[in-house]
Amino acid sequence: MVLWQCGTSGTLKLSFTFEGLRHRTSTMGEAVANVARRVNATVEEEKDTLDLSNCKLISFPDGVFRVLKSVAENIQIITLADNEMKGVTGKFFKTFTQLRELDLHNNVINKLPDVIGELEHLTSINLANNKLTVFPDKLTEIQSLERINLEGNDITDIPMEKLNSMPALKCINLKSNPLDNNLLMAIHQFPQTFQIQTTTDN
Repeated sequence: MVLWQCGTSGTLKLSFTFEGLRHRTSTMGEAVANVARRVNATVEEEKDTLDLSNCKLISFPDGVFRVLKSVAENIQIITLADNEMKGVTGKFFKTFTQLRELDLHNNVINKLPDVIGELEHLTSINLANNKLTVFPDKLTEIQSLERINLEGNDITDIPMEKLNSMPALKCINLKSNPLDNNLLMAIHQFPQTFQIQTTTDN
């Protein structure tokens, strides 16, 4: 866990333990400072974005929840790409309820919590190049979702009827997944209100 202490100005003092960050002693100080600097920028500048990409995270630091508590409802875009995260907790989605865009590509995520289906404003989620073997079914419950990127996972099947009932869905990227040939044929024959991208597409 990264332990954050708030100063009187609302900025972060560097007081840390090292759970949540991949332990590499040669780069640990830099990684911790990088996370603190980016979180500080979000708080101090009242940004609606939080970018913690390429920060060597193996989980979302608990201390960040405390620091961002007062501004969590303002944050609409979060980038956690290029880390080593195996998952995202339900607490994350219960905290950042106003999310519009979430980028989790290039991690090692193998599942998502059910509570993600309760998001009311999410329009785009990028889960490319993770370790998903099953389609995250709860995504189909997000009425506002327009774009889903699942390229480069290990998904073998998708819930076509549920996807087709999503009112806002425009595009889903399934390239470089081990989809069965019969499923691929069925996908392109199924009447769709959205675009499906697969490896067989030109």
